Amino acid sequence: MTYRRLRISNKDTFKAAIEKFPKPEIADNEVLIAVDYSGINYKDALATRPNTGVLQEYPMTPGIDLAGTILESKDDRFVSGDTVLVTGYGLGVKQDGGLSEVQTVPGDWVVKRPTNLSAAQAMMFGTAGFTAALAIQALLAHGLDKTSRVLVTGATGGVGGFALHFLKQLCCQEVIALSRKEDQTDYLKTLGATKVVSPNELFPEKSRPLNKQLFDFAIDTVGADTLAKILPFINYAGSVALCGNAGGIKLNTTVLPFILRGVNLLGIDSVEASMEERQKLWTKLTNEWLLPTDFQVNTIELDQVLETADALLAGKHVGRTIVALGGKK
Repeated sequence: MTYRRLRISNKDTFKAAIEKFPKPEIADNEVLIAVDYSGINYKDALATRPNTGVLQEYPMTPGIDLAGTILESKDDRFVSGDTVLVTGYGLGVKQDGGLSEVQTVPGDWVVKRPTNLSAAQAMMFGTAGFTAALAIQALLAHGLDKTSRVLVTGATGGVGGFALHFLKQLCCQEVIALSRKEDQTDYLKTLGATKVVSPNELFPEKSRPLNKQLFDFAIDTVGADTLAKILPFINYAGSVALCGNAGGIKLNTTVLPFILRGVNLLGIDSVEASMEERQKLWTKLTNEWLLPTDFQVNTIELDQVLETADALLAGKHVGRTIVALGGKK
């Protein structure tokens, strides 16, 4: 029996293609998972392009998250039939990832899926939902409450959309979505935005080190110039949870928001989050911060991954896209 996976190679020339492969052997302390669903994240889309620095070796199967059922186990914590999910660590970056019908994974990376969370639901959240939850948790620890005014950038993306939804469930006073996609205003308000603004509306032509204090908190998925421009608008002792770099990795700003207003810049890393934090948040996502009924989720097949990656990198993608793998066959 053979299985299918997306394979990225760069031996002679860069190539991304679907290929067939035999069932892999598992090493000690590993498990073999029949992948039911994976997702398409911004990092996965970048992995389909040359010279992005995402993949640390070639050939590689991308996919930084997956959900499925264990077929074989050489880890005492898991047995055949366990329903599980994996996000982050080295999945799809250092080691073959979720865009495959079956995958071997170190047991240390595996989270047992809550019984009332299906594989499809787990990947509807996926890395995007988990990252947004981490950002919300960080802001709660720094004073986020019902009276807060919160800005969310990259609001039509997976992380941004989930952030809006979680803030809505927390009943925050004002949730402002920053988006260039004017045709998505109604959708963003459905998710939880009380107001939608474009960068042209919010940012002055000439940036100042300090502007009017408009927001208590922000969740930024864009980075680069967008982050530099929102920092001067953060209220005294406010915080920005930074969890993305869709706009680039360089940051050109001043120290004034930090030393004159005590603004906190909180880095959010979902890759190396502790297993304790993962289990805690997946329980919360299953029982409290539930999936939004109006969140735009697209389900595709493995053959459609490259097309979806193109749309995501071109800024034409909205919501969350999951990939049906059907690894149990």
